[in-house]
Amino acid sequence: MSTSSQHIEKPVYRRLYGYAFDPSLSNRLDTAPLNHIVLKVQWDDYVAPGPVGKYIEVIDYDPASELFYPPVDLNDQSLLATDGIYPSESNPKFHQQMVYAIAMTTIQNFEKALGRPVVWNWNLGDPDKGKTYERLRIYPHGIRDANAYYHRDKGAILFGYFSVTTENTGRQMPNGLVFTCLSHDIITHEVTHAILDGIKPQLLENDNLDALAFHEAFSDLVALFQHFTFPEVLKSQIAETRGNLFNENILGQLATQFGEAIGKYGSLRDAIGKRDQVTGKWEPKIPDPREYESVDEAHERGSILVAAVFDAFIQVYKLKVADLIRINSNGTGILNPGELHPDLVKRLAKEASKVSQIVLNICIRALDYCPPVDLTFGDYLRAIITADFDLVKEDVYGYRLAFIEAFRKRGIYPVNVKSLSTESLRLHDEGLTLETPTAFTKLFVDFVRAENYYSDDKRQTRDLAGKFEKFFFAELRKLQKLSSVFETFKIDFERHTGLELSDLNDDGTGSTINIKPSVVFNKRVGPDGASVNQAVFSFCEVIKTPEANNGYNAGCTLIFDLNTARFIYIITKSKTDYHFTKKRENDKAKTADAKAKGYYIEHIDTSNLAGPIAALHQTDY
Repeated sequence: MSTSSQHIEKPVYRRLYGYAFDPSLSNRLDTAPLNHIVLKVQWDDYVAPGPVGKYIEVIDYDPASELFYPPVDLNDQSLLATDGIYPSESNPKFHQQMVYAIAMTTIQNFEKALGRPVVWNWNLGDPDKGKTYERLRIYPHGIRDANAYYHRDKGAILFGYFSVTTENTGRQMPNGLVFTCLSHDIITHEVTHAILDGIKPQLLENDNLDALAFHEAFSDLVALFQHFTFPEVLKSQIAETRGNLFNENILGQLATQFGEAIGKYGSLRDAIGKRDQVTGKWEPKIPDPREYESVDEAHERGSILVAAVFDAFIQVYKLKVADLIRINSNGTGILNPGELHPDLVKRLAKEASKVSQIVLNICIRALDYCPPVDLTFGDYLRAIITADFDLVKEDVYGYRLAFIEAFRKRGIYPVNVKSLSTESLRLHDEGLTLETPTAFTKLFVDFVRAENYYSDDKRQTRDLAGKFEKFFFAELRKLQKLSSVFETFKIDFERHTGLELSDLNDDGTGSTINIKPSVVFNKRVGPDGASVNQAVFSFCEVIKTPEANNGYNAGCTLIFDLNTARFIYIITKSKTDYHFTKKRENDKAKTADAKAKGYYIEHIDTSNLAGPIAALHQTDY
């Protein structure tokens, strides 16, 4: 036997206890056995207790009590051997473990779908004061308030805690404390806000009524579909609903404890139904095609998108389990009364889990196919159809048709399309090849050739955007010295992107140009083994107009296929798209009137709650 030392591989996962939903379900006889789960979190060689890892830094300071809670050390041998700290409402170290485990689980789901590492907003923190953060800071006890929110300028997510004071306490103890950092749904929701802000920073600019509503809806959707990754919870709800996920169940509900604590009958939000606030009776949601045109408030408007996506998921699930239902009902399609056979429950749960993961992946991948500004629900539908087609050519189980039908039932239609067929909704393939190179195509090709490597390193992915920004303006300086070439480039750039280079200053440094360039590289593999490798370029610009005091955000997404070396999609929102200036001004006024409130201290250098997410959550988390 060799006496030489052998290399020991690092673990793939770190196993950590957490709540599947929130502490309230551990106090119910029917759900207590399901609520304590062990999460498999991707192994992270974190820097210090906190935990402080590659992506996040948990800082447990409680400003209301003026206390620092000692940080948990997840590398402690006793914790490594016992899957971390067992769930506890009264142990701050478990609170730290909970936010870390759920945040990392959410990040993993995004990276799997995107085909690249998650990066936070380039300006996370306060760049004007020289404070930018590589890690997202998470404060489990950051505010004493019935709120929690992501704040870009503070580079942080702050979770609140509060006393139950409402008369309708539900299953909560009167005057008991509720910690938002112990809710799987609230943690996932806030981390998704932060991830989405890294992918599409301009979506927080309130360009239209859908912008902030999309942020809220998308964050809810990620939290909902992560419920389906907990096997025992899923099997329990399949058994309880007899396989019909349109019936009331906890899988489609968000933040139950929080909702009850602030006086609602049950969860804060529900994808498939709602409780009457007078009778407390649960009722299924009936799609209303007029609702989308009449609802302005971000949460209510966002709930329409949540319902549409969840509806699409259930329709595909029903299609995929139809054969199992027929077999177990002797061909009638109606199951016999009584409990379902455990084997049937297991098979139904397996299909539900698989479909939910596919739907979540489609929704996340679609983000790259959206314009960087002024996103509408109709734009998102086209992005969903195109993103899925690029990876899966044959829609055997009808995912794309299910999305189209669910959006149609709720009155959500894209503009500038003549029908709701998948062919019409798919983005047009630009086919901009390199056979006849121009100064426009050459700029992008030169960058791709210099930087075309896929990296799973978070820092390299983050730095890539900065490299492209420097490269872009350096190339403009070169082109400007050749006036005829530069004029041709400018014409091509404006024609393809809808953006303007007319304000370029004399030396081409871009100091007076309002264009912000960025890029990411993706590496995705479809179910047939085919790879999709892309460079996704984006440009954002503020266009000043006499009608709009603060100007409008314009932007363009250009998707470059690395396999075929051509631009396949160019998705623009330019000044020519702003046909309804007055309406857009009204939209901005409606979405910009909320002001933040709250209590912070100097420790995190914050004196107010400025920011759209904080304002939204102050009105109705």
